[in-house]
Formats: sequence, C-alpha cells, structure tokens
Amino acid sequence: MALLDRNFNLSHRMVHELGKAIICGEYNDNGLPTEAELCDKFGVSRSAVREAVKMLSAKGLISSKPRQGIRVEAEEEWNIFDPDLLRWSLESKPSMKVLKEFLQVRIAIEPEAAALAARYASADQIDAIEAALERMKNAEENSQEDLDADIAFHISILYASNNRFYVRLRDFIKTALRVSISHTSPMKGNHEGIVEDHAKVFNAIKNRNPERAKHSMLLLIDEALNFIEEELASKQE
Repeated sequence: MALLDRNFNLSHRMVHELGKAIICGEYNDNGLPTEAELCDKFGVSRSAVREAVKMLSAKGLISSKPRQGIRVEAEEEWNIFDPDLLRWSLESKPSMKVLKEFLQVRIAIEPEAAALAARYASADQIDAIEAALERMKNAEENSQEDLDADIAFHISILYASNNRFYVRLRDFIKTALRVSISHTSPMKGNHEGIVEDHAKVFNAIKNRNPERAKHSMLLLIDEALNFIEEELASKQE
C-alpha cells in the first residue's frame, strides 16, 4: 500500500511539472522524452510514468501510441476547462492574447448569470454577494484581500444564478479573474470606482432588475477587455 501511495504521489508530481512545461511551450516540436528518459528525468518508475501519461492524456495534453511515442497534442485538443490546466496557465504568466480570450468567455457568461441572479437568487445568496462587496470596500487597493473579495463577488453571482452549468464554470471564472484582475486593476487605479461599478451590479440584482444587472456586468467586464485590447494594440505599433 505504501508503495502504491508513493507511486501515486510521484505520478502527480510528474503530471504537475510536465503539464506546466507543456503549457509553457517547452515542447513546441510536439515530441516528448521517451518513457525511459522520463523515468530518469523525474526519478520515477515506469509504472509511475505510465500513470502520469494517462492523466495528461485525459486532459488532452498528450497522446501515446505504439511506434509514435508520447506526443504533445495540438492546443485545440487541450481540455482548457480542466482545473489543473487553468492553474498552470495562471502560473505560466499568460500572454495578453490569453487574457483577452479569458475576458471574452467571461463576457459571454457573467452578464447572463447576473440577470439570472436578479430573477432567482435567494435572500442568503444576495447576502453573500453583498458580503463580498463589503470586503472589497474595506480592502486595501490591489491587495490580496482585494483580489480575493473581487473573485468572491463574481463567484457568488454564479451561485446566485441557480443554474448548475454556470456554477460548474466557477473554476474557470476564478482563474480568469485571478489572471485578468491582477493585470487590469493596476491599470484602472481607481479602487473606489471599481467598487462602485461592482455595487451597480449588486444593486440591480438586489432590486430584481435582470436587464440592469446584465448591462452593469457587461460594462464591468467590457472595461477590462478594453484595457487588454489597448495593451495588445500598443505592442503591435
């Protein structure tokens, strides 16, 4: 049993290190080391390597076939909603292009979630959104608490939508927020203005106004998207 636990832990360490390396583009030629080379590189047994390969294959990152070896799959095959892939994307200092894609997905999800929250949120769910907003108000600008409170605000709205599919997107939204907010908040600079924009979303939900909630959330995310697009445009000049 102890040996099985050790192999399991080694496999997970290898999954993390190799998965992050793939996300960071360290294997752009699609080729990976052989099974024997991976054993030497990570100091693990063949069984641990095979288990790690299975895990990474399930995430769409790699494939392993006879006479082809282990290969990195094309990015469109990656399961980018997988929590591990999202975390590795965050840790790899994503490009502005990835940040833009994050925000584009958010803008397709969160305004409608806010509208649904205005219709269906319970009193306790509205209280949770308000509590996150209060944390934002009291947090020091650009601090960890400010970031955590901002994320809690948006995730609380997903839960308040009472739509199980939106709730299941919480890991993606958390990562997208953690990445994008850390880049866009310093650009905005005005903490009181950011809190006020979030308060508009909250008040619309509290007052059961779906259209205003949707519009307020759309404006909130669109402003961040504009900052990213301006940054991308400046780098192309």
